[in-house]
Amino acid sequence: MAEILTLNDGTFNDTISGEKPVLVDFWAEWCGPCKVIAPILEELADEQEGFDIGKLNVDHNPQTAGAHDVMSIPTLILFKDGVEKKRIVGAAPKHKLLAELAEFV
Repeated sequence: MAEILTLNDGTFNDTISGEKPVLVDFWAEWCGPCKVIAPILEELADEQEGFDIGKLNVDHNPQTAGAHDVMSIPTLILFKDGVEKKRIVGAAPKHKLLAELAEFV
C-alpha cells in the first residue's frame, strides 16, 4: 500500500523538486468535493507507480497555496523537477483523472 505524503509549507519545495512526478492535492477539511476525491487518490496511490501523491491542507499552509495560485479546491497539480506540468481543478471521477494524467502513468 503506497503512502500519500502529507506536505506543508516547509516540506513542499523539497518534495516537488525530484525527478519523479508528484501529484499534489490542495484541499481543506471543510471541502465537500475534497472528501469525494480523497478515496480516489488513495486508490491511485496504490495502483500507480509513475508518480507520488501528496496532500497540502490550504488552511494550514496558505503560503504555498497562494504561491501556486490555488483559488479553488480541490486543485490537483502535478509537478516534475519542481515545475508544474498539469493542473486539474475540481473533483473528477477516477477515469477522468487517469485520462488527464495518462502521460505520467
